[in-house]
Amino acid sequence: MSRPEPVATGPYAPPVPTRTVDVISADGARLHVEVHGPDGAPPVVLAHGWTCSTAFWAAQIRDLARDHRVIAYDQRGHGRSPLSPACSTSALADDLEAVLAHTLAPGEQALIAGHSMGGMTVMAAANRPRFREHAAAVLLCSTGSSRLTALARVVPLPAGRLRTRLSGHILGSRAPLGPVTPVAKAVLKYATMGAGSAPHMVEACARIVHACPRAARHAWGKVLAGLDLDHGVRRLTVPTEVLHGTADRLTPSAHAHALVAALPRCVGLTELTGAGHMTPVEAPEAVTARIRELVTTYVAGNAPASLEEGA
Repeated sequence: MSRPEPVATGPYAPPVPTRTVDVISADGARLHVEVHGPDGAPPVVLAHGWTCSTAFWAAQIRDLARDHRVIAYDQRGHGRSPLSPACSTSALADDLEAVLAHTLAPGEQALIAGHSMGGMTVMAAANRPRFREHAAAVLLCSTGSSRLTALARVVPLPAGRLRTRLSGHILGSRAPLGPVTPVAKAVLKYATMGAGSAPHMVEACARIVHACPRAARHAWGKVLAGLDLDHGVRRLTVPTEVLHGTADRLTPSAHAHALVAALPRCVGLTELTGAGHMTPVEAPEAVTARIRELVTTYVAGNAPASLEEGA
């Protein structure tokens, strides 16, 4: 069965990158990386979530690339990055370190934004040398560090063992998603988006999620079901902002408030009323604005002298 392509027009159509590169991670896994925008501009690194791809950040890339260097990559098994036998939070951290080392100059710092599993990637890498070298600040979007199945509200049952068990089955499901039909879009919207999400937003998300290979969805879903990165949150010592949607069923508000309480240097909490889990698509202007403000505050002017001088 052929996988759907991203939408071809509108704000969620993936922009053409300035260049693409293949980055090799610590275990030999190949990662597809895109670079958008002018060389020498303040850098932003974007890490997408489970079942998504670089296409998920299309709206942010289109806006930011006017005056930022935007680096977006496909997590292993997603988009154009092949699935690797190694699926773990350690592998996620390895991959982020590899992308940072390959795309940023020594000592160059960036704003790193992670959505969902992308935010978990940041938590997993918090104590890594390359991350500490290159992270000026972080934006965590719609994410959590542990107890994902216990707190998820996708299954319409009271909290408890049954709901937790069913949520785990959903995360680790091997079932094919099939074509993007009206029923499929309705299910995706219920599970991952706010009730007010416009049809074109749902269409864009559905095409991205349904394009994720079933094997990758299953493998990473199992990792998420057993996630415990509370220690990574405590080690995330760079300025970090938390952003979430108040109608998020996958990572409800309890996760955001737990992150705010545990982060050593939390610099803000942005709550998007009525938004679900897919905040960069559901509220593109708000997410982009938070990225821009964090870059202005923590990144702009931090480029190494050699880059500033065009060397």
